[in-house]
Amino acid sequence: MIASNAAVRATSVERADMSDQVQPRDRLIVALDLPSLTDAEAMVARLGDSASFYKIGMELTYAGGLSLAERLVADGKKVFIDLKLHDIPNTVERAARQIAKLGASFLTVHAYPQSMKAALAGVAGSELKLLAVTVMTSYDDADLAEAGFAFGVRELVTRRALQAKEAGIHGLVMSPEEAEATRKVVGQSMTLVTPGIRPAGEALRDQKRIMTPALAIAGGADHLVVGRPVTEAKDPAAVAEQIVADIASARALVGKTNRKA
Repeated sequence: MIASNAAVRATSVERADMSDQVQPRDRLIVALDLPSLTDAEAMVARLGDSASFYKIGMELTYAGGLSLAERLVADGKKVFIDLKLHDIPNTVERAARQIAKLGASFLTVHAYPQSMKAALAGVAGSELKLLAVTVMTSYDDADLAEAGFAFGVRELVTRRALQAKEAGIHGLVMSPEEAEATRKVVGQSMTLVTPGIRPAGEALRDQKRIMTPALAIAGGADHLVVGRPVTEAKDPAAVAEQIVADIASARALVGKTNRKA
């Protein structure tokens, strides 16, 4: 197990109501951030039953990834379309309506009020759930200041989380460092999805706000997005299985802690 039991217990505050209906394997979302359909299809084949949920982002979408999304759904897999929609409301609404036809589970939209409301209109009547992206995990306070924001990371995440909840958005994307505080703010009704997950010993790469799988789950995350630590591993299936085991262990410890509370 990646994190110590004591560390997991220490970060498992107020998780008593977190749903147990989602299986540990479905909490891991493997990011297919790969340059071609051929590469993505080969990775899915290598992972086999070790992964049940996949993220298709902009790079793969531009390489024809939406057709793969449909095939994955047809094969019984879950799909997260990560396009971070943000444009004039009419464009966002129409784009969300198109994505809703694919049968995917999640779609991201940047957490700007206009874009969130437009995306909600686009997915109305479908099963597609919207995730509002709060602050990118590659950003820190200095990056936000340079971009002209008056808020630091934590303050902006909280502000956007509350706006998303008020708008009726289904879930949020933030770094695992903000998951616990965000859970306290929005309660148990919203799904929290965290990228920036790195098993112990993994390099930071271009992420600045990261956490191990077990600690992220204990801290409040519902789903973990993991890309290169899985897809660039010598044995991707083995790494995926280890992360699923870490998630299961963290969930068990959260349950024990909550029952004693």
